[in-house]
Amino acid sequence: MSRLYKPDTGVIRNFVFQYSIMKSTQNNSIYDVIISGAGPVGLFLACELALAKCSVLILEKADDSHSPLKQLPFGIRGLSAPTIEALYRRDLLKELEIYKRLKNPHQNAKQGPRRQAGHFAGIPFHEGDIDTSKWKCRLPGSPPTSLISEMQELEKIFARRAEALGVEIRRGFAITGFHQNDVEVTVLSGDRSFKSKWLVGCDGARSVVRKAGGFEFAGTEPEFTGYTTQIDIADPEKLKAGRTVTPAGMYLQSQPGYVVIQDFDGGAFHDSGKPITLEHVQEVLRRVSNTDVTISALHIATTWTDRARQAIAYRNGLVFLAGDAAHIHAPLGGQGLNLGLGDAMNLGWKLAATIHNKAPEGLLDSYYTERYPLGIQVLDWSRAQVAIMKPEPAAQALYAIVRDLINTRDGATYFAGRVWGVNTQYDLGNHPLAGRSVPNFELEDGTTIGELMHNGLGILLDFDANASLENLANDFGGQVKYVPGRAKEQLGLSAVLVRPDGIIAWASDSEPDRGELQKAADCWFV
Repeated sequence: MSRLYKPDTGVIRNFVFQYSIMKSTQNNSIYDVIISGAGPVGLFLACELALAKCSVLILEKADDSHSPLKQLPFGIRGLSAPTIEALYRRDLLKELEIYKRLKNPHQNAKQGPRRQAGHFAGIPFHEGDIDTSKWKCRLPGSPPTSLISEMQELEKIFARRAEALGVEIRRGFAITGFHQNDVEVTVLSGDRSFKSKWLVGCDGARSVVRKAGGFEFAGTEPEFTGYTTQIDIADPEKLKAGRTVTPAGMYLQSQPGYVVIQDFDGGAFHDSGKPITLEHVQEVLRRVSNTDVTISALHIATTWTDRARQAIAYRNGLVFLAGDAAHIHAPLGGQGLNLGLGDAMNLGWKLAATIHNKAPEGLLDSYYTERYPLGIQVLDWSRAQVAIMKPEPAAQALYAIVRDLINTRDGATYFAGRVWGVNTQYDLGNHPLAGRSVPNFELEDGTTIGELMHNGLGILLDFDANASLENLANDFGGQVKYVPGRAKEQLGLSAVLVRPDGIIAWASDSEPDRGELQKAADCWFV
């Protein structure tokens, strides 16, 4: 049965009390935004805000960004289409090492049509089975639909960009609480305090900002404890390579010495707070694998669960949540990082417009109305995977049916589209493409839309060079870039209004109705 999480109000009162009596060294600077957490989501959000000329301070509790769990293979994450497009539109994609290799044909060895392209609950789908012709908006020259990257590489790229844009990053500063009034937030870190107009919690699953801010965190309890380990095995031949389901759970040996285990204990060990010892990992691995395998050394180990929770609101006054601070779930299929980076891309330009007094009424509210439903989808996607991974007959029967479906062309296409986020769409109405990511149109001079979005502005694409549309774009005081001219492939469109995050706000297949365009533009720009 689902259980609801409610914040400890006594802790919250203590934070306020701490603020009132604190003896501290004060920082008189008032930042536009303070971000809690220098992970990928916090750093990317900082880049978006700084690109829009906002002053940003990131407070990160860790002294050093280095962590063994961010190294290969622990730190590998699959990037989905919306994330890859966001990186491309901000001129960051070219910095990923794997993208550099893809762009170099001498380093991109052909792996064949049966190359695994992703999975659902460990059931693989393959590249050659996916019917990409059904994705009409994927034009030639579009960035890839999926890539593998390292967490640490992403953080380095984002941190480098953030600092180049003037973001201040302070490591070793754990947020201990905050106080807000109608106009500013005072953030506490030990005996220091910092002031800002807004605060965004990007501080992970155990978010201090979420707890101190009184955000209700609702959801479902876990089915298992997951273990991610680097171990030395005295008798490795006793474990199978790849993913192995057993009557007691599952283990995955991706490469020698790197073992992931799922023990369906209801999350009991993870929640117990007990240390992860060699003896415990060996006991769990023996029981799950049904072998007498011997671990001779334990180098790295961490636990996790499939607990799935989501904040029922993403904003409280001047405080927002993004990434794992707003939603948590099992790391099955790599959805969490992509969901968090999508939060950052969606919130960044809206918060910047508000700071610069260029936001129409309700703009900040659209962050929640657009991102919350996607969070629900991802949490349910995670729960569905767990439901068919349980070591019980009913789950195994469902697993077999899903496996058969994935091995069909339509099934592989469906699962790839969901895992890669190709069909992500906000409910913006007025046209079938409204709310979707803008296709990477290539203009006749060779320029692509992705290249035109490096500065974070909105775009009005006018394929028919209509002078009245240029005048409308100019009315928005530099928020919208007017781009006239034909494209090599226009998908039957005559004009397209694109938000700064690359989402189509309005589109027309025929002579543009200026009134309809004005109405749509007024929702996003002033």
